Amino acid sequence: MSNAPILPPEIARRRTFAIISHPDAGKTTLTEKFLLFGGAIQMAGQVRAKGEARRTRSDFMKMEQDRGISVSASAMSFEFGDYRFNLVDTPGHSDFSEDTYRTLTAVDAAIMVIDGAKGVESQTRKLFEVCRLRDLPILTFCNKMDRESRDTFEIIDEIQENLAIDVAPVSWPIGMGRDFIGAYDLLHDRLEIMDRADRNKVAETVQITGLDDPKLAEHVPAEQLAKLREELEMARELLPAFDRQSFLEGHMTPIWFGSAINSFGVKELMTGIGEFGPAPQPQNAAERQISPEEQAVTGFVFKVQANMDPKHRDRVAFVRLASGHFERGMKLLHVRSKKPMAVSNPVLFLAADRELAEEAWAGDIIGIPNHGQLRIGDALTEGEALRFTGIPSFAPELLQTVRAGDPMKAKHLEKALMQFAEEGAAKVFKPMIGSGFIVGVVGALQFEVLASRIEIEYGLPVRFESSQFTSARWVAGPKDKVEAFAQANKGHMAQDHDGDLVYLTRLQWDIDRVARDHPELKLTATKEMMV
Repeated sequence: MSNAPILPPEIARRRTFAIISHPDAGKTTLTEKFLLFGGAIQMAGQVRAKGEARRTRSDFMKMEQDRGISVSASAMSFEFGDYRFNLVDTPGHSDFSEDTYRTLTAVDAAIMVIDGAKGVESQTRKLFEVCRLRDLPILTFCNKMDRESRDTFEIIDEIQENLAIDVAPVSWPIGMGRDFIGAYDLLHDRLEIMDRADRNKVAETVQITGLDDPKLAEHVPAEQLAKLREELEMARELLPAFDRQSFLEGHMTPIWFGSAINSFGVKELMTGIGEFGPAPQPQNAAERQISPEEQAVTGFVFKVQANMDPKHRDRVAFVRLASGHFERGMKLLHVRSKKPMAVSNPVLFLAADRELAEEAWAGDIIGIPNHGQLRIGDALTEGEALRFTGIPSFAPELLQTVRAGDPMKAKHLEKALMQFAEEGAAKVFKPMIGSGFIVGVVGALQFEVLASRIEIEYGLPVRFESSQFTSARWVAGPKDKVEAFAQANKGHMAQDHDGDLVYLTRLQWDIDRVARDHPELKLTATKEMMV
């Protein structure tokens, strides 16, 4: 990275990253501990907390608290040592993967959380592929070592084979399950010992000089010590040593072993992000690449969350700043509408709390409350017409028609659906023939979330019914050909909320037939959210 320009100190100390994992690997718990060590909260919560134990701070939708899963990606900022962390929590549940894919466009690195007993699971693999496409550096945290887990070499092998990436251990677990006493820090040659009594307490560190230090025997039982020495000797011969350059290029992942619920290994992971993680990276726009050290402020919307405050019907657009030093009250150009926008009350998030952001730098994520002007993919700049690339929109895999319980409220339903479409929570298609709407989602659980949110936020009971269509494709090609095709296939055509033409199909055969009979048209399953 030696030829990269020197970043202003405020930007250089930013670390913007996401946490990805399969559901239940312990991601929300890890997020909580990050906030605890970052001084943002005093007592970490549990996802399924009992009585007095605090609920987690990053899950604020009612459904998330009822089910113990995270469904909307929340962003949080906090200080840790010399660094400013911007952490984006992503839903691990596969039904919300699109939200997660988009979130990964706004970060510079990712932490992959793996369950020590289950290893690499399907959803982890999917999310990892997205990180791969963007060459994101990945740090791995192997969680739940205080429960029965698999052999350390086995876990590392599985990551290497399944994800085709080099794994460099930076800590090594001592024992597992009931016998788990801590880990050996390979980077600093020291022993980290877990305190089982107090879950919110930071592990005790014993400074030693390598594996032959007699002090080791005072803390580690002889049998485990012999095993540790033997395993580390093998690890040093068989596994690559950590190489920061290789990690930044996305070819190698450092792995830490720990237990998030017992606050063990978390601090080492955080220190690792600070020391090795990338500073804010350049972002791609259709016109050129934008470097973080540029003076002019630029940023893009990667997520819209409606009704964060149900009393005000507000919507918050999450904006990743790509360059410059933003100050509250600045006038920025909203590129899509070509209108200036005064950003007078931008917010920074500390879990469910928000505070006004007086300033922010490249790499930061700020929330801009608005009444529907900002959409996913929008660019905000100090005047330059930029269009950021790489923010995907995926064709839904499940389609259903939606009806309001009260037919008189069809207008209200349309408004609610448009809000969710702009938020990216679902695709909404208006068929050319007939009334009503067809809603498309990536996973079945999203229909439940939508129905529950429309009822809670709009007081509108709705029901979803099965649709005759099974998939949707965007249609592109010469204008006259597209129009002729639409006229001939009216029963299959619809428009999405941007007004783009969509071809609704029942079978893969329909798609193949169009490709055969209309070679000049293109049916695509993704569309760039470029405006």
